[in-house]
Amino acid sequence: MAYQKTAAIKAAVDLGLFSAIGAGADTADRLASETGAARRGVEILADYLAVLGFLTKAGGRYGLTPSSAVFLDRKSPAYLGGVVDFLASPEMTGLLVQDPAAFVRNGGSVGLANMAPDNPVWIKFAAAMMPMMAPSAEGIAARVAAWPHPPRKVLDIAAGHGRWGIAVGRAVPGAEIVAVDWREVLKLAERNAAEAGLGTRYRTIPGSAFDVDWGTGYDLILVPHFLHHFDAETCAGLLRKVRGSLAPGGQVLVIENVIDEDGLAPPWPAAFSFLMLGTTPHGKAYTAREYEAMGRAAGFSGLTIEAMPPAPHSLLVYA
Repeated sequence: MAYQKTAAIKAAVDLGLFSAIGAGADTADRLASETGAARRGVEILADYLAVLGFLTKAGGRYGLTPSSAVFLDRKSPAYLGGVVDFLASPEMTGLLVQDPAAFVRNGGSVGLANMAPDNPVWIKFAAAMMPMMAPSAEGIAARVAAWPHPPRKVLDIAAGHGRWGIAVGRAVPGAEIVAVDWREVLKLAERNAAEAGLGTRYRTIPGSAFDVDWGTGYDLILVPHFLHHFDAETCAGLLRKVRGSLAPGGQVLVIENVIDEDGLAPPWPAAFSFLMLGTTPHGKAYTAREYEAMGRAAGFSGLTIEAMPPAPHSLLVYA
C-alpha cells in the first residue's frame, strides 16, 4: 500500500500544503482557503500526513516536522518537493505498477521504456531533479577547481539539467563545457548555463552518447548517473569511447550507485536495481568489482571509489 503514501505526498506538494502550513495556515479551514481545496479533502490529507510523520497535529492545529520544513516548504532553500514531478510521474508509476510481473518475467522492461530515444520523461527528470543533484555537483566542482591544473575542456555526458558541468564551469573560470544529451533536454541545460553566466563557454551536442562524435582532447569527462541504465558490456563500450576522448593526463569522474557483493547494501543503492528492472531493458546497480571490470575492458588501469555523503551515490575515478 506504499503507493497511497506516494499519492498523499504528491497531492500535498501539488497543492502547496506544506508551504501553506509553513506560512501559518495551520487549521483545516485555513488550509482549505489557502489551497483552494475542499475542507474535507485537506483535513483527511493532513491527518494522513500526520499519521505518516510528515506533519504534527495538536489541538486541531497542524505543524511541519523539522524534515518537512527543510525539504517540503517551497520557501526553504533546500526544497526538494519538485522531485515528485519525475519520481511520481505517470510515466514512472505506470511502468512500475501497471504490470510488474511482466518486467520480472522479462528480466527487464518490456520494450525500451525510459531508454527510448528522446523520451519526454527525461525532460521531467532534468527539471525535477536539479535540487537533489546540486549539492553533489558543487562538491565535484570544488574538488576539480583545487586540482594543480584545473581542466580547460570538459565533457558532460547525459548532461540533463547540466548542473554537473555548469558547476565545474563556474568553479573553473575559462573552462569550456560540452554537454551531450537529447536535443529537447539540452534546452534546459542551455538555459541553466546562460543563467549561470557561462555564455559561449557552454555548448551542446544533441544525440545519443553512444553515437555522436563529441571530439577529443578533454581534460575532464563527467559521467553522472548514466551507466546504471545499461548492461556491463555496453558500459565498457562507452567507457572505451570516453577513454579515447581524453587529453594526456585527463580524468574521468563517474557518479553512480555502488552496491556490496551480496546485493543487499547500502540500502538505497541496493534497492535501486529494482527501479532499473522496471524501467530499463538491462540496467542495474553494480558492485565495485563490476565497475572495475568495466574499466579494465575499456583500457583503464585502475579505479578508486569514494563516498559522497550525505548522498547515497559514490564518486568513481577511472585512471
